[in-house]
Amino acid sequence: MGGEHDRLSAAEAASVLGWWLEAGVDVAIQEQPRAWLGAAAASTPEAHVIDASESIEEVPASLDAFRSWLGATPTLPFAKAHSRRVLPIGAEAAEIMLLFDMPSAEDVAEGQPIAGPAWELTERMLAAIGFNAEQAYVGNISCVHTPGSRLTAAELEACAGIARRQIALAKPKRLLLLGDGPSKALLGKPATAARGHVHKIEGVRTVATFHPRFLLDRPSNKALAWGDLLLLMEDEV
Repeated sequence: MGGEHDRLSAAEAASVLGWWLEAGVDVAIQEQPRAWLGAAAASTPEAHVIDASESIEEVPASLDAFRSWLGATPTLPFAKAHSRRVLPIGAEAAEIMLLFDMPSAEDVAEGQPIAGPAWELTERMLAAIGFNAEQAYVGNISCVHTPGSRLTAAELEACAGIARRQIALAKPKRLLLLGDGPSKALLGKPATAARGHVHKIEGVRTVATFHPRFLLDRPSNKALAWGDLLLLMEDEV
């Protein structure tokens, strides 16, 4: 899974255990096996393949150039002269790509796609499936901070094209969509309807789940989110 559990500090181990307990994990072995390292179990939901034929027009062909383009182009949805933007972070071919809703004021203030307690919870979620923050590529469905705005159908389509291009350039091994924005843009439905299934976007195994800020407000849903993480980690047939 790419994790290094034997190198966890006591504080990190306590954080992971805390997440597991909050998610309702109370046994070391499940009644039914999960294919963590082998073929997916027969009960794994059938993958929903997303048509990636609709792509954005000519944009830079390298990941670094694409991120620079995101920071400067005036053609992004919601982009204005003084718009604040938060660029994605992480390296190409990451173990996992996280795609969040549009950045909040807190995210912009800290200069990262997701910040504060929501980022701390995200790190715990990553650790629970064997990853650290350095193994993740992290971005938003739109890097532009737009308080109180909701994406229209046209804006969702534009954001989806940009996101698909970024996914194709980033080449992650797995993709996790967190929140309604990325789920609606890339899967055509909110996270509550898209979660629990395996999807394919740009050939990448994809699962949708709740945004960490939603989980902080509704901790009872952490058990469902844990199930989504397990589904994401199952290997292909």
